[in-house]
Amino acid sequence: MDTSSPALVFKLDDNPLHHGGLGVIRSLGRLGVPVHAVCESRFVPAAGSRYLRGYWRWRAATASAEEVLDGLSRIARHLGRPTVVIPTDDAGAILLAEHSERVPPELLFPGSPGGLPRRMAGKDSLSELCAQYGIPTPVTETVSTWSAARSFAAEVGWPLVVKLTTPWRARGRPRPPSTSVVNDLDRLRELFERAGQPLLLQEFLPDSGHERSARDWFFHGYRGVHTDEIVGCTGVKERSYPAGAGLTSCGRWANNPELARSAAALLHDTGYRGPVDMDWRRDPRDGCYKLLDCNPRLGAQFRLFSDESGLDLATVTYLDLTGQPLPRLEGTDRRFVVENYDPLVALADRGADGPPLRERLSPLWRAEERAWFARDDLLPFGLMCLRMGWRALTRRVPFPSRQRRGRPPRFRRARATPRGPVSSGQRVGQEEHRVEGVRG
Repeated sequence: MDTSSPALVFKLDDNPLHHGGLGVIRSLGRLGVPVHAVCESRFVPAAGSRYLRGYWRWRAATASAEEVLDGLSRIARHLGRPTVVIPTDDAGAILLAEHSERVPPELLFPGSPGGLPRRMAGKDSLSELCAQYGIPTPVTETVSTWSAARSFAAEVGWPLVVKLTTPWRARGRPRPPSTSVVNDLDRLRELFERAGQPLLLQEFLPDSGHERSARDWFFHGYRGVHTDEIVGCTGVKERSYPAGAGLTSCGRWANNPELARSAAALLHDTGYRGPVDMDWRRDPRDGCYKLLDCNPRLGAQFRLFSDESGLDLATVTYLDLTGQPLPRLEGTDRRFVVENYDPLVALADRGADGPPLRERLSPLWRAEERAWFARDDLLPFGLMCLRMGWRALTRRVPFPSRQRRGRPPRFRRARATPRGPVSSGQRVGQEEHRVEGVRG
């Protein structure tokens, strides 16, 4: 494996506690890839990783497309050679797809049809896309008036799933969560008034007793730029934050061939290429897996799907875009936990018939993969703890907020130094020949 080409972890969302970007830094950095990233400041956890070669201090949440493209040009000139770009949020993936002809040619990323990533990421457009290609989804309706929202609730009943139709458009300003579960009209009205955009209302698929733990699934995959091959893995979402409608706070690798076939069919039929993260739920009423959400990028918990040699979907993306063969990821019994969120869900789940507290918290020390803690890279975990403490403090004690001026990206050196891969057991070659790279 040639690891000479740099990689750039790219995001636009102002989210210092995004653990997916840290996962990419560690995954590729451990293999010897020179990894760079876009970070809000030097105090975000990802900027403290020992596997990060350098970062650009850049708050691009409120930047225009022109400003982002100018910033990417600055980064490309600094790096001066073909660089694999891995977006970790929807906004970044959409911008790269829709402005691909204006992105510097040195920056390598998959090429899907320009409007497809936006259709996949949009909650209302995803529903239309699924209808077009015969993928089952829950009953949904996009509403832009309060009367329409109230009528849908009366027809479908409670609880309801409420989603922002285009959550990436709310960058840079306060907004409600991108997905919420509501149980009454008062909460629905509150979200409607705060959203500032149309809402997608969706029926809540019911529980089914003992099947509850295997009801929520996710598919992480990658379709190659110059091949129809799809590398994909399936897992079970055991807990989410917020509960029932948020990111995976605890999940496990579980093979589900039926679900993998449905996800692969959607990628083939639409012509999508690159990494993808899909959330599915099994409907006990008809036994069908129904697509709830789709992100045209790596999922934040992608490190769950890491095989014994350290390869995962970040590695697959890097190999494909540098013109190297795609590996297969062999399934193992692994669990993934997000340490700053999963305990909150476990503590809140105090049902009388539920497991004891120690068992609910056990993924913290039993999971094979943790979002933040890594024995070979401790500083990001410490910075995450400080960030969570500061967040808790500022929620109780109001501090005046500063108006942040938009600035172009500024480069800062990080902790990593040029060297080879960490472990000789990983499938990494020692050659340092130049990789020209490919771009879809």
